[in-house]
Amino acid sequence: MSIELNHTIVTAHDKKASAAFLAELLGLQVGAPYGPFIPVEADNGVTLDYMESDGGEITSQHYAFLISEDEFTEIFGRIQAAGIEFYADPGHQRAGEINTNDGGRGAYFSDPNGHNMEIFTRPYGSGS
Repeated sequence: MSIELNHTIVTAHDKKASAAFLAELLGLQVGAPYGPFIPVEADNGVTLDYMESDGGEITSQHYAFLISEDEFTEIFGRIQAAGIEFYADPGHQRAGEINTNDGGRGAYFSDPNGHNMEIFTRPYGSGS
């Protein structure tokens, strides 16, 4: 048996706007709504299913996307063009910087709901 992550639910104040935000930055498509969800599917088939919160505070979650160097250049360019603050670290202490962990490039940014998003080009522990 093969075990694969299929989907995760991402809580949002506005599920349509939040799904569009992520899809636009990553160059993905927003899928057709089903039930209370609006999906954004990554290239490996995993979906982030956006669901609106009950109006309360949203607990920040972390979502990391392993991408190629070319994709990093494109996505990071969209982040900069949109004026989105970015950081080299998950604690958002090194503002305006990217990291070069494991010989790649990485950056963190917040989505409209305060979720901590990460793009990176080398899996952790894969480089020097």
